[in-house]
Amino acid sequence: MVTVLNTLNRALEKPRHPEKVNRPETPALKKPDWIRVRAPGNPAWQETANIVRAGGLVTVCEEASCPNIGECWQKKHATFMIMGDTCTRACAFCNVRTGMPGPLDRDEPQKVADAVARLGLEHVVVTSVDRDDLADGGAEHFARTIRAIRATSPGTTIEILTPDFLRKDGALEVVVEAKPDVFNHNLECVPSLYLKVRPGARYFHSLRLLQRVKELDPSIFTKSGIMVGLGEVRNEVLQLMDDFRSADIDFMTIGQYLQPTRKHHPVMAFVTPEEFKSYETIAYAKGFLMVSSSPLTRSSHHAGEDFARLRAARAGKLGTAAPALSPA
Repeated sequence: MVTVLNTLNRALEKPRHPEKVNRPETPALKKPDWIRVRAPGNPAWQETANIVRAGGLVTVCEEASCPNIGECWQKKHATFMIMGDTCTRACAFCNVRTGMPGPLDRDEPQKVADAVARLGLEHVVVTSVDRDDLADGGAEHFARTIRAIRATSPGTTIEILTPDFLRKDGALEVVVEAKPDVFNHNLECVPSLYLKVRPGARYFHSLRLLQRVKELDPSIFTKSGIMVGLGEVRNEVLQLMDDFRSADIDFMTIGQYLQPTRKHHPVMAFVTPEEFKSYETIAYAKGFLMVSSSPLTRSSHHAGEDFARLRAARAGKLGTAAPALSPA
């Protein structure tokens, strides 16, 4: 891995991460036994891939090299990544291509909606690259995608995983007005690591973004996640949990950071399953409605099942019966 190259069979064989090409390679820790995933390739996986390709769509499953792609695509669960495949940020952990993105595909919201219908999704997750080049950060494009899915598949619940809309006044309000069922924005790591891991973002801005969602529409579930193994210490994770609760975040995810290439931020530690379970126990004690904490936890992994549990947890807290999920 001398250079970080595009590995997704695209014609342009130029560095996927030009800002990382000249960095020295970092050592790679040997993966422990509990980091094991099944390779993709069964017929159901191929059917999902065909639907994604036919629509000319991008998925974060592929772009971010998600370890769960085999499991999820076998179940026809794909996480759509809108606004292109090129991000204007250059986070040290991320495998999504960096550079200057092209123009928005105005037909993309309907293409995503059509793919959701073809896959028969009861719950869909839509994320995006960061688009700092756009005046609204892509907020209206998110809103149009939500509305297109609602019109095409009214029984499908919608979870969005958005950028931070940093310095994009009014952008958040546009997305919230479209009423996604779940608004997710990942803080990714503890604040002490932001300058190294997430230099283009601001910890307290991201926290305030999620708090503001609740102020605008308390019915929307809020969700955020972090990776561990980046160099944080345990007490920093516990403090972050308190910060999340102060922002009234409903659902927290914690997963193991896996280094995409040796040009990326190194894995500083592999957190044991027992430690993940401990984080889960503490997070529930702090008042989260839903917690997913395991080595292979990712934001959209088991998102549909988790949403059903999340809704049931809120109903139980309020002392009301949770309505049944509508069939796709």
